[in-house]
Amino acid sequence: MSCFSSLLVLLCLYNLSFLEALNGGFSVEIIHRDSPKSPFYSSSETKFQRVSNALRRSINRGNHFSKSMMFPNTVSATVIPDLGEYLMSYAVGTPPRKVFGVLDTGSDIIWMQCEPCRNCFKQDTPVFNPSKSTTYKTIPCSSTICHSVLGTFCSSSSITKNCKYDINYGDGSFSHGDLSVETLTLGSTNGSPIPLPRTAIGCGHNNSINFKGINSGIVGLGRGPVSLINQLGSSAGWKFSYCLVPATLNSKVSSRLNFGDAAAVQGPGTVSTPLFSKPQQVFYYLTLEGFSVGRHRREFGSSLSRFGGEGNTVIDSGTTLTLLPDDVYKWLESAVSHAVKLKPVQDPNQVLGLCYKGTLDKLNIPVITAHFRGANVLLHPMNTFVEVADKVWCLAFQPTQNGFGVCGGVACARGGVAGFCGGAAVFGGAFLSRQVV
Repeated sequence: MSCFSSLLVLLCLYNLSFLEALNGGFSVEIIHRDSPKSPFYSSSETKFQRVSNALRRSINRGNHFSKSMMFPNTVSATVIPDLGEYLMSYAVGTPPRKVFGVLDTGSDIIWMQCEPCRNCFKQDTPVFNPSKSTTYKTIPCSSTICHSVLGTFCSSSSITKNCKYDINYGDGSFSHGDLSVETLTLGSTNGSPIPLPRTAIGCGHNNSINFKGINSGIVGLGRGPVSLINQLGSSAGWKFSYCLVPATLNSKVSSRLNFGDAAAVQGPGTVSTPLFSKPQQVFYYLTLEGFSVGRHRREFGSSLSRFGGEGNTVIDSGTTLTLLPDDVYKWLESAVSHAVKLKPVQDPNQVLGLCYKGTLDKLNIPVITAHFRGANVLLHPMNTFVEVADKVWCLAFQPTQNGFGVCGGVACARGGVAGFCGGAAVFGGAFLSRQVV
């Protein structure tokens, strides 16, 4: 069995029961941060206050994406964990301790707060104590993995010569600690727990970040060698997908994170587009060529190529809005405004630019087609508009001044699947599947 980036036997020794558990794939429930199941949930906030906060987080996150693309050689993570929209509950250690982590396709490591905690953010649940787990081990400086992960180092003054990690975020937050291996246990939706033995994690002893409540850290799903998907590796076919259900829906359907065969997107209308990678970046990139609104199509080759041509758009689980270069956004807003025969209203949050009063099914909003390389993806009104106040619906796109694009959760995954494998992004109707190599 081969492993990503030659991480050797250290990350490949999954036991037989683990491999059997992965046979056919598996799914875990993921939780929107505004769901009543979430540790971030505040009963005092209204539905529309939560929407307003999500829009703010989305715009802030877009600003940090911009900085990362402009300075790609900086050793830092761009995700701002407070901006993450979805969380996963899992267990760590033996015996297992339940923790929550923010899911993020823009981060390449799994980390959590650990004792002894020299400087930690407030966490309502007990901080993980590795000394009480029989399966916890630090990674030595001599290990291959220590030299393959961005942001790791070994201190010359350290007596133990253990591998350290150092993550710095765009807002000044950080996490420092030991790169280690530990057993993680995921709770699959079929009721059978999925143990992930000898999983590389960051055990943070010095952390400063804008978290609130129970959350313990990050679950990275990016391209880096110690992201969750790349540690699962061939056992899950390097495949994952997610189906995101809006927190505002009164639905018993849960959002899900799928691995292996369970991540497949199939059926009529399925199309695919290549994924691209970039040096020193953990993000997933697509090439967006243009848009159509109804029968009106516009190509945006030059506008969408300022950040390297191929792979001009990040697809991101932690961003609500879709962010576009300013001229691309202006054309899209104008085309939608021309097609909707109603007088626009103001966004009460003063964030989004094109809004209408009414119910979504009565506004006669046209289908918007996103033209990716080799894939025309139909975006229906639920994927292009968001309700920001009672019966006030706004176009869920925002302009940026830096010529980059981010395909956010409303457009690229709401009500559908987003997954990764084999170097292609696969769209099935309103569904998106991404697969990683």
